[in-house]
Amino acid sequence: MIKNIISGIKAYFGTFGLISKLKLWKYFAIPMIISVVTAVIIFGSAYSLSDNIGNFIAKIWPWDFGKETFTYLSSFLGGLIIIVIGIILYKHIIMALSAPFMSPVSEKIEAHLTGNINHNHRKTSFKEQLWRGIRINVRNLFMELLITLPLLILKFIPVVNIFSTVMLFSVQSYYAGFGNMDYTLERHFKYNQSTAFVRKNRGLAIGNGIVFILFLLIPVIGVILVLPLSVTAATLKTVEQLKHDKFIITEQIG
Repeated sequence: MIKNIISGIKAYFGTFGLISKLKLWKYFAIPMIISVVTAVIIFGSAYSLSDNIGNFIAKIWPWDFGKETFTYLSSFLGGLIIIVIGIILYKHIIMALSAPFMSPVSEKIEAHLTGNINHNHRKTSFKEQLWRGIRINVRNLFMELLITLPLLILKFIPVVNIFSTVMLFSVQSYYAGFGNMDYTLERHFKYNQSTAFVRKNRGLAIGNGIVFILFLLIPVIGVILVLPLSVTAATLKTVEQLKHDKFIITEQIG
């Protein structure tokens, strides 16, 4: 799986050039706007709530001794919870709403890579792509929260919290990569088949998602470029894997 994680990360190299070569930037205009607006709303709200959550957690400690330390840790944990939940909500909202705009991008990249201009894959409408994006991301949102909340509780335990941090980042990355890969998979597989494919190739999803999450740490530019680059990178690796598994037959030129 480590090899696939590295492969998913390396796929980002050259994405700028490919997007420009295929003249895809125009397709990202609306998703970029969705990304920026969603980020402002979610992270703006999260910032105002972090202190309230920290104070609420601090009330759990009834004793005077260690109160100051626990309050400090509670404030830190409150901020962490807000950041984690904020990123989870942000990525699933933008991925769901951007699905009808990202699918054509993925299709053009696939045509470029395979030479198959006239595809035999599933044909879906704008409405169907939007519904598919919502369905996938709502499912992933609940699954991610189900795993994430126990990991956040483990942050209270020394030493163990180191491993929980790694697991937390891996889970975030996996579901980010999952969403990016599905823009390609929706043309080839039904819902359950796509889930099975990503689970089988979870290393590619994690690798793609790692860079996705790191992009969000870059102020302003991160939320603007995260979708174009991550979707392009995910499409490259997903198409490559589909070709390897014989789900895509490359057009023989000449």
